[in-house]
This record gives sequence, structure tokens and C-alpha cells, in this order.
Amino acid sequence: MKKSMARRTGVAALAVVSLIGIAACSPPAKTSGTSTGEVKAASATSATDLGGMAGLVDAAKKEGTLNVIALPPDWANYGEIIKGFQAKYGLAVNSAQPDGSSADEITAAKNLKGQSKAPDVFDLGGTVASANTAMFAPYKVATFNDIPATLKDATGQGVSDYGGYMSIGYDAGKVPAPKTVTDLLKPAYKGKVALNGDPTKAGAGFSGVVMAALNRGGTPDDISKGVDFFKALKTAGNFLPVDPTGATIESGQTPVVFDWDYLNVAQGKKLMGKMNWQTVVPAGAVVGGYYVQAISKDAPHPAAARLWEEYLYSDEGQNLWLKGGARPVREKAMVAAGTIDKAAYAALPKAVGTPVFLTKAQNDKASAYLAANWAKAIG
Repeated sequence: MKKSMARRTGVAALAVVSLIGIAACSPPAKTSGTSTGEVKAASATSATDLGGMAGLVDAAKKEGTLNVIALPPDWANYGEIIKGFQAKYGLAVNSAQPDGSSADEITAAKNLKGQSKAPDVFDLGGTVASANTAMFAPYKVATFNDIPATLKDATGQGVSDYGGYMSIGYDAGKVPAPKTVTDLLKPAYKGKVALNGDPTKAGAGFSGVVMAALNRGGTPDDISKGVDFFKALKTAGNFLPVDPTGATIESGQTPVVFDWDYLNVAQGKKLMGKMNWQTVVPAGAVVGGYYVQAISKDAPHPAAARLWEEYLYSDEGQNLWLKGGARPVREKAMVAAGTIDKAAYAALPKAVGTPVFLTKAQNDKASAYLAANWAKAIG
């Protein structure tokens, strides 16, 4: 849960992402491979350029290392994903700033450019990804065609990877099960409802307001009813101005939390036996969002970076995200092929209604409205 806070703080609040717009210092650090191999790996746009998967694996093993950043073990099952990659290919994975934000990833890549410890790959919120595409290397994984066109750059220079729907997590031992956001205005929720992050800065907070707006009759083009809802929630004494974390949930300080469903589901698994933490996606207010995966064009381990992407978008990697409660970007294709983890898929929170993915124009309009009205409403 800490990662959910850190990722969103200080990042422009793009709640849901289609990869709109994804179309100079010292030289890259040397690795254990030959200079010829390094150049080839750094320019490879698919595994075919390296002689297929066998050639890519061989080049990555010669490098021996992969640098990742801002991937906490309890975020979307990244702990198991990293272990699985290490076990499968025998590479060492250096994980820096596990609680860092998307903005921190870009800053690190700029500050460490040319050094062996610079990030090889990125896992970014949509706004940060769209603003930094010049730093990404184009690459198409073997399963590239399974990814919906609206969720990837045509060249592979930034691709959605996993995501989820905005949800309400709650301690069923302390509060009744909410079916709509309006239920949270009732006396039973007094001083108990927390929003994960300031919506003018934080993606989850932003999406929580959008979800409230849709559930109260608003639209993606007009989220004013979402702001009105939180104003009413505060007036009722039900809004809790605390940024929720795993610790605040476990201690009982934040019994109701607006957050992505995969993070609320993860809390339920973590607290099983201690607390009955449940997750609900309000019907008719399904707000979706994906993170974006990219390879640094200055990756010190370019082959390992590409092998990591292949792993993440393989059935194995996608099912590991699914196991963590996140919705993999290849979900539809894997269901059709029968390769999806059926048990993990069935365990996802039920979502009734067509998922809403804001366009960039809608997101910008909503962000401007929040900037002008959120502080006045919550004060």
C-alpha cells in the first residue's frame, strides 16, 4: 500500500491511460557483453533482431544483471514476479527505491545516465510516461499483437502492462457493506472514509473522485458531482483526511478506503485471519486505469531489459500480475486462448457495467476542475 501512495504523490493525476502521444550526457555504461553485442541489444526492436528468444536470453545472461526501480514486493505481486524472473533466467535483479514514484524513476534515469546502476526499465503512471517518451526504446514483445491497440504505442515505445478498477475497500467487521458511494454518507461511516491521495496530485485520489462522480450521475466530461460528493462526505463528518497505508488499515484507523481494486484485494489477502477486508467496485461506476511499461533507451543492460519485457508479457508474467489482483493487459487474449489463471481470474472483484477510460482531453478537463475546486470543497 505504501507504493500506491508514493507512486501517485507528485505525479500529474492521469487516472486512466491510453498511450496518447507515445509515438545527453555521458555514453551508456559498459556491461559484461561485447561492445558489438551491446549495440545490437540496445537497438533491437524485437527478439528476432537478436536471433530469437534463445539469442536474447544468451545476451541477457552475458550482461548478468537487470536494474529495476520503484517496484515494491507487495505492489501487484512484483515480489513474486522478480523472483520468478531470477529463477527462470539466472539474472541478478537490483531493485532500487521500491517506494519511489513514477517521477522518481525518470529523475533517477536522468541523474544516473551513463552509469551501470541506472534503471534499465520503467513502470510508470500514464502522465509521466506520456511526458517522457523520448527516453524510451521501441520494442515489441512476442505477444505484442495480443495487446489492444489503444493500450500501446504502435512501435512498442511504451505499452500498458497491468491495471485495475477504482474500488472501495472496507473492514466488514466495522462497517456495513457499501453498494454505492452514496451509502458512505450514512452515519455508520462517520469518520471512517479515506481517499488514497490528494486528487489534484495523486492518480488514485483522482480516480476516486471520478468514480464518485459517475456513481452520482456525473460523466467523464463533468466530474463536479464527484467533488460535490466529497464535500457532502466532509460535511457529514464521514471524510477522514488521512492518506491510507497498510498500517492505517491494519490498525483500524482507516476502515474504508478508495483505492485500486488490486491494492484493496492485496490488503484483504494480507490481513486474512486478522480482519475481514472486502473490496467492492460500485456498479455502473467502473473506472479503469493501467500502468505503462517501457525500456530505457540508455539502459546499461539492454538485453536484460528486453528479456524482462518478454517475461512480463508472457502468460507466466501476466498471470503473476493477475495473481496479485491486477488485471493483465493481455486478459482478453488469454481468456480466449485458455491460458489465463482461471482461479485468480475468478477471484477478481466483480465489476458491473462498461469500464470507463478517460481520454486525455477528459482527463485534462477533470484535472483543471479539481485544481480550481477541490481545496474549496474540502478546505
